[in-house]
Amino acid sequence: MPCSPQEIGALFLFEKLSPGQLGQLCAAGRVERFEAGPVYTEGEPATCFYVMLEGTVVLSRRVGGDDVEVSRTSQRGVYAGSMQAYLGDRVRQVYNNSMRVTEPTRFFVLPADVFASFMQEWFPMAVHLLEGLFFGSKNTQRAIGQRERLLALGSLSAGLTHELNNPAAAAVRATATLRERVGKMRHKLAVIAQGSYSPEVMANLIDIQERTAERVAKAPTLSPLEASDREDALTDWLDDHGIPEGWRIAPTFVQAGLDADWLDQVAAAVAAEILPNAIGWLNYTVETELLMDEINDSTNRISHLVDAAKQYSQLDRAPYQVADVHELLDSTLLMLSGKIGPRIKVVKEYDRTLPRVPAYPAELNQVWTNLIDNAVQAVNSAGGEGTLTVRTALDHDRLLVEFRDTGPGVPREIRSRIFDPFFTTKPVGEGTGLGLDISWRIVVNKHHGTLQVESEPGDTRFQVLLPLTAAESESDTAPEELA
Repeated sequence: MPCSPQEIGALFLFEKLSPGQLGQLCAAGRVERFEAGPVYTEGEPATCFYVMLEGTVVLSRRVGGDDVEVSRTSQRGVYAGSMQAYLGDRVRQVYNNSMRVTEPTRFFVLPADVFASFMQEWFPMAVHLLEGLFFGSKNTQRAIGQRERLLALGSLSAGLTHELNNPAAAAVRATATLRERVGKMRHKLAVIAQGSYSPEVMANLIDIQERTAERVAKAPTLSPLEASDREDALTDWLDDHGIPEGWRIAPTFVQAGLDADWLDQVAAAVAAEILPNAIGWLNYTVETELLMDEINDSTNRISHLVDAAKQYSQLDRAPYQVADVHELLDSTLLMLSGKIGPRIKVVKEYDRTLPRVPAYPAELNQVWTNLIDNAVQAVNSAGGEGTLTVRTALDHDRLLVEFRDTGPGVPREIRSRIFDPFFTTKPVGEGTGLGLDISWRIVVNKHHGTLQVESEPGDTRFQVLLPLTAAESESDTAPEELA
C-alpha cells in the first residue's frame, strides 16, 4: 500500500522528523494491511519494526502452555517488533511476544536493519544512552543477582556446617569411647583366658559373644515405658546373680535388645564362678557394637548431607535434565534446615506419583531457596513459631509446587509489586529485592511456567506451576510491551 509522509508524520513517534527524513522513511519502509489474525509469533527472528496506523492490536506472552494477553489498544502510533534492533548482534534478536490484530489493521513496517541504521544515523546520542541503559541494567541485575546467590550460599554454608558438625562430633566421641571399650574388652578377655577353663567353655563364651552381637543388630525399638520395665527386670536379675553395678549395665543390655531370658541362657552356658567376668565381657561387646552403630549412623548422615549438597548445587550434572522435583525440594530443605530452625514445623505433602519434568534443577533449587527464605522470614516476623508446608500436586497438565506459610501475609496493596526487580519489604541491608524477580524469571522465562501468590493473614501460598513436557524454545529476556 502507498506510504504517505504526511500520514506517518502525524504519528507521535515521527512528529519531530523533517520532511526529508519522513520521505526516507516512506522510501525504506512500507504500509501493510493485515486481516484479523496473527502478525508475528513469540520466539521468531525479529525482522520488522511495526507502527500501527489504524486498527486494534493485541500483544500476548507464552506462559506455560497458554498465551496470556499483556496489552490491547487501538491508539494510533503504538509500536512493537524489533525494538532492540539498534543493539545488533550483541543481543539475540527475536520477538519477545506475539502480536495479532482483531480487525483489519494497517501498519507502517520498517525492516529491522533499516530501523537500526536510521536510529544510529539520526539519533546517535540517544542510541548510546539506550545502549548504556540496556546493558547497564543487565549488568546491574547480573551483579546483584550474583550477590543474591552469594548471600544464599553463605546462609546455606552456615546451615550445612551446623548440620555436618553434629554427626561429625558424634563420630569423634564414639570413636574415642570405642577405643576405651575395646581396651577394656581385651583386658577382660585376658582375665578369662588366665583361668583354668576348658576349650569347650571358651568356645561357649565365643559363641555367646557372636550371638549377642547378632541380637544387637536386630534390637527392637522400645517405648520409654517398655525400656524402663526391662531395665528394672535386668537390674533385678543381675543383682540376684551377684553381678556388681547391675544398674549401670542394665540400660546398655536393654538398648541392645537383651532380656532376662537371654541372660538365663548365658548363665546356663558358663560356670557360676566366671559369670560376672562373662557378663562384663558381654557388656563391653554390646557397647562396642552400639558404638560402631553410632559411628556408622553418623558417617551415613555425613554422606547423606554431602549427597544433598551435591544435589542442591547440581555438581557434575547436566544443566538441563529430566528431574524429580521432590529430590530437589528435599535437598533444599536440608540445606536450609539450620536457617529454618526448630521453631518452624516443616510439613511435606508430596504426591510421589508425579512424573519427572524437564528442567534446570540448579536454577529451580534457587527458586525453592528464595521462596523458603521468604516464608521463614514471614513466620519469624510473626513471632518465630509457625508452619511451612511444601506441597506437590498435578494441576491439569502442569506440576504444582506450593510453599505455604503461617506468617502475617502479603498486604494487598503491594501484592502486584512483589515480583518487580529491587522491590523489597525487608529492612535496609537485608534484601536486594531481586529474590522474587529472579525466581519469576527462572520459572516463567526459563521454564515457561507460572509463579503466583495467594495470601491472607496466616495463610500465604507461593505457587510454582511447571509444564510436564519440554518447551519449544527458551528466552531469558524481559517481557516486551507496546510503547
